Amino acid sequence: MSTTAAPRYPLVLVPGLLGFIRLLGYSYWFGIIAALRREGARVFPVLVSAVHSSEVRGEQLLERIARILKETGADKVHLIGHSQGALTARYAAALKPEWVASVTSVAGPNHGSELADFLQRKAPHGSWRERFLAAVLRGVARCMAWLETGYQGPRLPVDVAAAQQSLTTEGVAAFNRQFPQGLPATWGGEGAAEVNGVRYYSWSGTLQPGITDRGGNRFDGPNRACRIFARTFRREAGHCDGMVGRYSSHLGTVIGDDFPLDHFDIVNQTFGLVGKGADPVGLFVAHARRLHDAGL
Repeated sequence: MSTTAAPRYPLVLVPGLLGFIRLLGYSYWFGIIAALRREGARVFPVLVSAVHSSEVRGEQLLERIARILKETGADKVHLIGHSQGALTARYAAALKPEWVASVTSVAGPNHGSELADFLQRKAPHGSWRERFLAAVLRGVARCMAWLETGYQGPRLPVDVAAAQQSLTTEGVAAFNRQFPQGLPATWGGEGAAEVNGVRYYSWSGTLQPGITDRGGNRFDGPNRACRIFARTFRREAGHCDGMVGRYSSHLGTVIGDDFPLDHFDIVNQTFGLVGKGADPVGLFVAHARRLHDAGL
C-alpha cells in the first residue's frame, strides 16, 4: 500500500479487557501500528479502563475520539476494537455515528464469551472465588497502570463485576438489545454492512491443532492458556480462539472467522510469537487498503 492508498480517516485502535497502549515500551498492538504507519495511515491507539463495563469504556472512548477529531481536523474516525474493545467501539458508534466511518471487530465477543459464562458459574456473585478473582484483576490493573508509558491522564476507574457481566452471554444480549447495529439476524450469519452511515466489519480466529500450536506458539504462554480456556466452551466447542467463539464474533461484513490465530495472536502478541504461517499484521494492513478502496 502506498500513502495514496491509506484510509481517508484516522484509525483508532481500542484494546480489550486488561488492555493498554504500551507497558514499559511494549505495545499492545505489537508491530501493527508501525506497519500501518509505514503504509501512510494515521493511527491512534487509545486507552480506556482496563477492567470495566463496555458502556463506561465507550464513554471514555467518545472523549478520546473528540480529541482526535480536534487534533487531526478529520470529520470521522475508523474504530478497530479487539475483544471487549469491539463492544466499546460499537457503543461509541451507536451514540455518535456522525463521528465514525467504520467499526471493525477483531475477535470481539459480539454475542458474549463462553469463558465469561464459565467464570460466572464457577465464581458466582458473593462467593470467595469471585472476591479472589476480583482482587487479582484489580491488582493486575493497578500494576498495569504503573507500567503504562503510552498514556498521560487521570487514573481510570476499575469495576470487575461490571466487566465480567459485560462479557457474559446474558450481559452482551442486554447490550445488543440497546445497540444492535451490525449484528447478524441469524446465528453464524452476517450483519448489515452499513447502519446509520457506519460500515461494520469483523474477523476472528480459531485454535487449529497442528497449526496454532506450532511456530512461535510453541514458546508462547498465552497460547497455552487459550488452549486451556477453550475447554470451557460448549456451544462453540472446537470453534473458538480460547476466549471468543467463531460465530459469536460475527458483526457486519465478516472478513473471516477461522484464521489460524488464538485470541492474543490476532493482535500479534506475545512479541509476534504466532502460529505457523499466521500473519496477523497482514490482516490489519489489508483492512486499511479495504477501507481506502471503499472511499473511507
